[in-house]
This record gives sequence, structure tokens and C-alpha cells, in this order.
Amino acid sequence: MTKIVVKMENIVTRFGENLVHDDVSLSVREGEIYGLLGGSGSGKSTLLREMIMLLKPDSGSVTVLDTDVLNLSAREAETIRIKWGVLFQSGALYTSLTIAENIGIGLKEYTDIPVELRDDIVRAKISMVGLPEYAAGLYPSELSGGMVKRASLARALAMDPSILFLDEPTSGLDPVGAEAFDKLILALRDSLGFTVVMVTHDLDSIWTIVDRFCVLGDRKVIAEGILDDVMQIDHPVIHNFFKGNRGAIRSKAQYGK
Repeated sequence: MTKIVVKMENIVTRFGENLVHDDVSLSVREGEIYGLLGGSGSGKSTLLREMIMLLKPDSGSVTVLDTDVLNLSAREAETIRIKWGVLFQSGALYTSLTIAENIGIGLKEYTDIPVELRDDIVRAKISMVGLPEYAAGLYPSELSGGMVKRASLARALAMDPSILFLDEPTSGLDPVGAEAFDKLILALRDSLGFTVVMVTHDLDSIWTIVDRFCVLGDRKVIAEGILDDVMQIDHPVIHNFFKGNRGAIRSKAQYGK
């Protein structure tokens, strides 16, 4: 039986009087690419932030890598954070640091690796995500949007994480760039064996690289599973995503019908 590496149970989240999640539960299996799908305001990114301890739900439980992440000391939280990598929607690179410095910042802060070896690791990660070698000495402002995404991914991979959390990884990319980035994520998952949790509204990502996903709506998980199973569920949110014009075009491209 595949191990569960992220489990959220009975999550309730409020921002003031606004109820975002009402008894949300989901599970992520080891080694899979798992998607969080839903309309604007459905709480996708909020769930991801609760997984990585940037937000705390009002009630419920969040377990990551067999650890209750809602009840940790500062030192315990630091220890588990080293086991995952995060790519934020904006990239969140430090503008005053070069790309090499951005990628190596975790290695510098959390390890005693010699400088020479750290530099070797940084160069390896730059190559791994498909950036040219010269990008190491550039600053984020000198990169294209697609290169910023790849540099941010390299930083997320610097500590060889067990789980990679991605928030709208293809947002802001053109269709060609988005497809290339999806293929990169899939290739890295297949070669390195980590688990991926990704917030997305990109139907191409759902159709092509996501193994399982959940759909959020009405403050709950409307559906969770593989694509074929989710599409059988009769719910307005499912219809809007998968049976509207964009979904019909993608279905025809995939299945010829």
C-alpha cells in the first residue's frame, strides 16, 4: 500500500467572518504529483500554506511526513522544513542576490558543506532545471519569467527534498513555456522520486502530468481522485472546469472526441 505523506483532516479555515474551508480532508501519496484545483477564492493556496506551516487552520489536523505540523516547536519546525522545497507563484527570489546565491542560501544556512562542494551542488541544480551555466552570476531582474521559474525550482531542489510544493507553477508563462515546465517537473519527479503537491488552474497540467487531484468548491472537497473518476462526478464546478469550452477542447485533443 502506497504511503501517505501529506494528510489533512477536517480542516476549517476562517479569515474573519469569511469561511474558506469547512471540513476539508485530503491525502497525498508518496511519489505522486497531486493537484489542488478550484476556482478563485476556493482556498487552494491557503491549503498549501497550511501544509508548509505558513498558515494555521482554525481546526483540523495536518500531517506531513508522519509529523503533526500544527504542534511543533521552532526547532522541530526547522528540522522538517528542510525535508521539503517550495516554489511560490512569484518565484520569491531575493533580488539583491545572484541566482547562484539564491539557490545556495539553504545549503549555506542549514549545512556545514564546504564552499567548494556547495558551489558544485548549485551548478548541478542550475543544470538540472535547464538553465544555462552563465545564469549563476545573474540577478533575478536579469532573467525572463520562465528563467525565474526555473531558478526558483532549482532553489527548491537544493536540499534534495522529499516533497516539492508548487503554487501555480505555470502562472505567467506562455503555452510553450508552461508545457516545457510541466515536462521538467514530470521528468524530475520520475528521476528523483520526490512527491509533488501543486496548486493549479491549468487544465493542461491536470491532463498531462498530475496523477491525482482534488477539486475545491463550496468550501469543501467536491472530488478527489484520478481524472477519469473526477470527470464522472455531477457537480457545477466539475462541469465548469472540464466540460466547458476549454475542457472540451482539451478532451478532444486528448481523446479525439
